[in-house]
Amino acid sequence: MAPEDILVLKNIGPVGAPGMPEAGYIPIPRKLARQGVKDMVRISDGRMSGTAAGTIVLHVTPEAAIGGPLALVRTGDRIRLSVASRSLTLLATEAELQQRARRAGSAAKAAPERGYRKLFLENVTQADQGCDFGFLQALSPKATIPR
Repeated sequence: MAPEDILVLKNIGPVGAPGMPEAGYIPIPRKLARQGVKDMVRISDGRMSGTAAGTIVLHVTPEAAIGGPLALVRTGDRIRLSVASRSLTLLATEAELQQRARRAGSAAKAAPERGYRKLFLENVTQADQGCDFGFLQALSPKATIPR
């Protein structure tokens, strides 16, 4: 681990955890803190405590558990963060990303066949939409009721 590394915590969003539980404060790794590192970029599709400080990107959507961009991140990858353009870019070739996506798709978990968990997983919205059941949100001209 080096001072320029990025810490990525994924699969803790509304579907992945499920329910987007509090991840808590993720401190600077002890090894780096001993070297005097005071901040490092931390990126997650979940949420953290309000006591967390430093460079943190949270609520990345769509989340990794449903195939969002963090699902394709691997140890050693380079990531470009631009606050000005509100973007994260995984610096890997398109061929590599397609290969990773195929592998991830083949390892997908079986969805529950019935019950609350099925209802939740099929209808919970992403962080940018409030982590609510889509069918409970106020109807707008673009909204539909699931059948």
